Amino acid sequence: MSEALPLFFVSAMGLSLLLYVILDGFDLGVGMLLPFGSNSEKDVMIASIGPFWDANETWIVMGVGVLLIAFPKAHGIILTALYIPVTIMLVGLILRGAAFDFRVKSADHRQPMWNKLFALGSLMAAMAQGWMLGAYITGLTGSTMSLAFSLLISLTLPALYIMLGGAWLLIKTEGELFDKAAHWCRLALPAMTFALLLVSVATPLVSQDIADRWFKLPDAIGLLPIPMSCALAILGMNWMLRRPQVLHAGYGWFIFVALMVICLMAAIGLAYSIYPDIVIGRMTLWEAAAATESLQFIFWGAIVTLPAILGYTVYVHRVFSGKATELSYD
Repeated sequence: MSEALPLFFVSAMGLSLLLYVILDGFDLGVGMLLPFGSNSEKDVMIASIGPFWDANETWIVMGVGVLLIAFPKAHGIILTALYIPVTIMLVGLILRGAAFDFRVKSADHRQPMWNKLFALGSLMAAMAQGWMLGAYITGLTGSTMSLAFSLLISLTLPALYIMLGGAWLLIKTEGELFDKAAHWCRLALPAMTFALLLVSVATPLVSQDIADRWFKLPDAIGLLPIPMSCALAILGMNWMLRRPQVLHAGYGWFIFVALMVICLMAAIGLAYSIYPDIVIGRMTLWEAAAATESLQFIFWGAIVTLPAILGYTVYVHRVFSGKATELSYD
């Protein structure tokens, strides 16, 4: 039981962060795309994420909360090393929250300012998360190589979020905005593909441990489904985005599902690359885990909280399914 509890909590943390990337990823993407819509389209874009965006951020709270409570030693190391990007991300999320509320309630001449701040906050949060991921993969060393890799991920992660945002708009909108969303996805797909390829090549170069795991036989053969499924998802999205008639027939959801597959495969690949470490090259998840008695106590809270958040997420998506209309407080 004492050996299994850290595995349960690291799995719960990984699931929470994966769901955060997918769910908050689409509303961060919509935020970054906001400047490219017309005034009326901006209202529909905001309305498309209105019922979801606040709840989506619950998943990162869950993930970081598990890290703090179940792995306090790792939490201290990781959050100390990532203090600056975490602060930038929080500032971005605060900007988004303020802009979301004030853009509707403010005078008309102030609304463009809040739209810009919403887009800026979305970009800040996306780039900060990219920096944190890059720093984590390189072991939080702060070396020149680590900084360069963190910068690379910081500049490329927004492409994934923009794709998620465009794909979400394909599900939630229609008419001219639907066509614009398809166009934005077509523009973002090459950038996302290039970023994914670049990161895949760079990751084993910056970490010898990860390179050894991925390129030794027979493990390399068993890992082939990960890059193959990502390649098939990208080819499928490219094929569909070049056929507007298929998208208009109601298959725009395929783009979002394909992106979910890519995120899932990336998460599995990362988990395989770092296991059993929780701080790469420095601390395993068992070394970082809290006392067994503490883990047993919080286990019961986790098995209630995690399904509750998941159930609420499913429920709110069912209630607010269908196409979005302009946001209104009337």
